[in-house]
Amino acid sequence: MELLAINWSNIGSQIVQLILALSILVIVHEFGHYITARWFKCRVEKFYLFFDPWFSLFKKKVGDTEYGIGWLPLGGYVKISGMVDESMDKEQLKLPPQPWEFRSKPAWQRLIVMLAGVTMNILLAFFIYAMILFVWGEKKIDNSSVKNGIYCADSLLLKFGLQHGDKIVSVNDKPAKYFDDIPASIITSESIVVERNGKQQTLTMPENLLGQLAELKKKGVGFLELRRPALVGDMSDKYFDTSYAKKAGLQHNDKIIAIDSVQVQYFDEIGLLVQGKKNATVNIEIERNGEKKLLTSKVNGDGKLGLPYIDVEQMDSLGLLKINEKKYGFFASFPAGVAKTWEKLNSYIDQFKKVVNPSTGGYKAVGGFKRIASIFPTPWDWQAFWSITAFLSVMLAFMNLLPIPALDGGHVLFTLGEMITGRKPNEKFLEYAQIVGMVLLLGLMLYANGNDWFGWGKGQ
Repeated sequence: MELLAINWSNIGSQIVQLILALSILVIVHEFGHYITARWFKCRVEKFYLFFDPWFSLFKKKVGDTEYGIGWLPLGGYVKISGMVDESMDKEQLKLPPQPWEFRSKPAWQRLIVMLAGVTMNILLAFFIYAMILFVWGEKKIDNSSVKNGIYCADSLLLKFGLQHGDKIVSVNDKPAKYFDDIPASIITSESIVVERNGKQQTLTMPENLLGQLAELKKKGVGFLELRRPALVGDMSDKYFDTSYAKKAGLQHNDKIIAIDSVQVQYFDEIGLLVQGKKNATVNIEIERNGEKKLLTSKVNGDGKLGLPYIDVEQMDSLGLLKINEKKYGFFASFPAGVAKTWEKLNSYIDQFKKVVNPSTGGYKAVGGFKRIASIFPTPWDWQAFWSITAFLSVMLAFMNLLPIPALDGGHVLFTLGEMITGRKPNEKFLEYAQIVGMVLLLGLMLYANGNDWFGWGKGQ
């Protein structure tokens, strides 16, 4: 669907969804640390959603704990007495250890406290996926039923051998059962088998495919879609009020036969014909209710008519594909939720391996808050919101387990080392490690968000 103008209400909606999702993830993660610390009789001094340098938006002390909301939405924290953390409270550590302090507890208890945040995020993802399956069920496009094959939205995949109309058979020797899973699997692919003109061909993907696809994402360009017939989709959406095609009289379900007497069969063919006619007019031959009509429409400055394509439900009704729908009972949704969480975690790990390998160019795919916000749909869709939130929870769990000082994984690594060697790390060493970790994380955050806005990850 073509976006004809910047819609600030859409951007606002995405920002609100991002803040709400992050708030849920942060509260659940920090609650894991909080509840296990309290379980082991540690004093929890602060429980904060978002960070509060210099001042907080809200705070209230209940017992020994100050609960609050900071103004800097980059995460959140629980300050546990006697723990070397982002607060860098050195004065407390100079005093003799107290029974209620984190550093006084046995290593196994400290390990549980450190792992609790990640555990809560995994449990949250599992629960959300289970409830999505219970409430909405699962709809996926049967890949074998796709009659018109694929459309490569950019020339990149065409350069690597794919063609419009190809039917993808397998990716990395794994059969493509559902079309919905194909784009994500292609991101980390090394080989793709396609069916073309009744014959199968194997295409080898370049090592730096992820990096090149990331460049497309920055430009707002998709890379792989269903190939759709030349039928006009629903134009009732307010974003098409300024569409030249709508002003010319095109209506939902009109079948476009030709553009300037050139026959068309698929939607992508329309785009190719009008792209070179910016700010000009074109003659559009259509079929409506069995009758042929000739309409004239202006092409906008981007070389587009402002036409929506039909959705997958309508393609299903026309027999162009088949949507498999599966419903889950309450109890059946839980094991399915576990399986979905595991599937998403494995997929993310595969992508992460590509990102940290410089030869893949995957570092170009690293994005910050702008990139994350852009994946939330507009208008607001609760199923999509919860699905994205669950995936972000999986991401947060995995990233927090990385063995980097200042992350939970760093603390876990030091604690495991202590349990194996029987020697506790020096507190001064932990302080310096925390500083190094915080500097590293700040650098990564600056890079990710800079990559969003300035394309720092670009390169040849």
